[in-house]
Amino acid sequence: MTTIEKAVDLLRAGRLVAFPTETVYGLGANALDEDAVRRIFAAKGRPLSSPLIVHVDSIDMARELALKWPEAADALARQFWPGPLTIIVPKRPSVPNVVSAGLPGVGLRMPAHAMALALLKAVGLPLAAPSANRFTQLSPTTAQHVREGLGNAVDLILDGGPCAVGIESTVISLLGPTPRLLRAGMITQPAIEAVIGPVETGAGADSPGQHPKHYSPRTPVVLGDSPLSGRGIRLDFSNMPPDAAGYAEKLYRVLHQLDSENYDWIAIEPPPDTPEWAGIRDRLQRAAYRSSCAT
Repeated sequence: MTTIEKAVDLLRAGRLVAFPTETVYGLGANALDEDAVRRIFAAKGRPLSSPLIVHVDSIDMARELALKWPEAADALARQFWPGPLTIIVPKRPSVPNVVSAGLPGVGLRMPAHAMALALLKAVGLPLAAPSANRFTQLSPTTAQHVREGLGNAVDLILDGGPCAVGIESTVISLLGPTPRLLRAGMITQPAIEAVIGPVETGAGADSPGQHPKHYSPRTPVVLGDSPLSGRGIRLDFSNMPPDAAGYAEKLYRVLHQLDSENYDWIAIEPPPDTPEWAGIRDRLQRAAYRSSCAT
């Protein structure tokens, strides 16, 4: 039996499988099995009020989960899928309410990772899959990060190497009269607007990853030049790639490494305030939330 076949058997039995995507590693369960989905929340320590993203292998599978598939959804999916864009559309009753935290929409995404797509095609089911880490902690971009963060809480970890994008997907909601960008990512607002026209911005309860403290290492993070007392380290553009794509790909991996070195703080130079850096700025601001309040 191959590793993918073992993963398929576990998922069909309602168990949890961590798998790689181009963004971060996801903790997957059959999205149509309420009990299996609840195991995700338990393993992560995630509140049931935080909706999950559902991964699909095609636009056709996405349409099967959508009560309505707007023209904008089709245009975005055809432009950006497979890729790091989550599209929220009205959900069918077949999608358990626990997946969407009781909200009327469901976030759908087709990942751009060969192993993730092979798993989705082999299992023939949509997979609910938030990041494979404890709630609010640093997202995993390698299989080892998953092992260190979740341990025996996951039944199988598929190792597909380091994630190429490195931060979570952009999230856009098509539930209202005007599309709304809920979470910034590496697919930028201008790129989306080039496909479907103007979009509003502003996070809401219908998007994952919106808690003030999120994507956070155990070591306190400070943005800028106001370090806490004790032994710390500074992360700036002299030791990180200068371009947004390279920076994002490396960010969590570097933070995981620094988090293991018992510093008292990590001070990070803020990135530029431009659209291509918006997703990175969001992740860093949430990682530094507690430290910012304390200084």
